[in-house]
Amino acid sequence: MTGLDSWYAYMTSHDTKALWELLHPDAVFESPVVHTPQRGRDITFKYLASAEKVLGGPGFTYVGEWRSDSGAVLEFKTMIDGIEINGVDIITFDREGRITHFKVMVRPLKAINMLHRLMAEQLAAQS
Repeated sequence: MTGLDSWYAYMTSHDTKALWELLHPDAVFESPVVHTPQRGRDITFKYLASAEKVLGGPGFTYVGEWRSDSGAVLEFKTMIDGIEINGVDIITFDREGRITHFKVMVRPLKAINMLHRLMAEQLAAQS
């Protein structure tokens, strides 16, 4: 199973243990609303688990996929509170299939502002 297969399996199962194991200890997460990259498995896990809770509802779907030898770009869409959200996950994997870098880009601005609020609430609830 490739790292990308493991990512898709996590997005279907929502198994946080599987997510933890999928992340490299030095993973880096880049958010569309946080200025600096978040470094390390702990914080990357927190962001990805929170994002899955905020975005990963029944309307979430990947609509495009572009692969390379070391990663993938996955285009997604979903709807929250009547706002259509469109974005991409840019994921880099190591040779063992673990995520080393995860960058999220989102549009439109209205969606970014809403996600900023919802993610802040979700991250605060995890603390």
